[in-house]
Amino acid sequence: MSTDAVLYDHPGPRAKIRNAALTVVFGIGLLALLYWVYLKFDEKGQWAAALWKPFTEASTWTDYLLPGLSATLRAAAVAMVLSLIFGLVFSVGRLSDHRWLSVPAGMVVEFFRAVPLLLLMFFIFYGVPFITESPMPPFWAVVAGLTLYNGSVLAEAFRAGIKSVPRGQSEAAYAIGMRKGQVMSEILMPQAARAMLPVIVSQLVVLVKDTALGYIIGYPELLQSVNNLAANFGNIVAAAIVAAIIYIAVNATLTAFAGWLERRTRRQGKAPKATGGSVLAAAAETGGAAGA
Repeated sequence: MSTDAVLYDHPGPRAKIRNAALTVVFGIGLLALLYWVYLKFDEKGQWAAALWKPFTEASTWTDYLLPGLSATLRAAAVAMVLSLIFGLVFSVGRLSDHRWLSVPAGMVVEFFRAVPLLLLMFFIFYGVPFITESPMPPFWAVVAGLTLYNGSVLAEAFRAGIKSVPRGQSEAAYAIGMRKGQVMSEILMPQAARAMLPVIVSQLVVLVKDTALGYIIGYPELLQSVNNLAANFGNIVAAAIVAAIIYIAVNATLTAFAGWLERRTRRQGKAPKATGGSVLAAAAETGGAAGA
């Protein structure tokens, strides 16, 4: 009996008909809801051509949307890199055999996971100047807040991924004389990163969206640019819809890139599995030689 048969019971003819009927019903309900929303907006004149005309002009994009998008992508790109580094370092720290390292690393991760991101940005932007006695740039306040929060979440994802790797992988590596640092960097971490890729991508998508919180501390990202646009043209609904489409396009591109990267790593030799396999083979040879 296959594992799939145990975990998932394939629907029969009646179940398929029922599922198809429910899909049609919910599809019609969704279309009805969207049409109702459309009518309500239409009653308020939100589909008037004059409200959407600014988006056909180049100045709207060069003065508002593109600068805001650029600021959003800059903050997100820097925070992504720093969050991944933060997550890797603190996941390894939490897995350390030395309590003087694992306990503080765990406290840092749990603290920044628990504190709301908006509060982090507020504290960094308004609190750090009391310590440094110099103003905090909004860009770095946003990046620091995103890094601390998302890096802590990624640290837990990496830790779970590392612990999910079969123990035989590390035992075989130790058997052929590899040090713990080599086992972590060459055996466990590559496999964990690949296994947790969907979680990592999901968190990075959240990170891109969370850049919008920078609006609160005056960072000129996309949301603030859209608000400035709406204030000048009085088209808040139209501007919000355009901003939502831009966010969807950015995150869809990130998800597509992650999917391409996952397929590429699988196609190009499945390096983590191959590495683990070579370690197991080497360990077997070592054991065989010792027995001889």
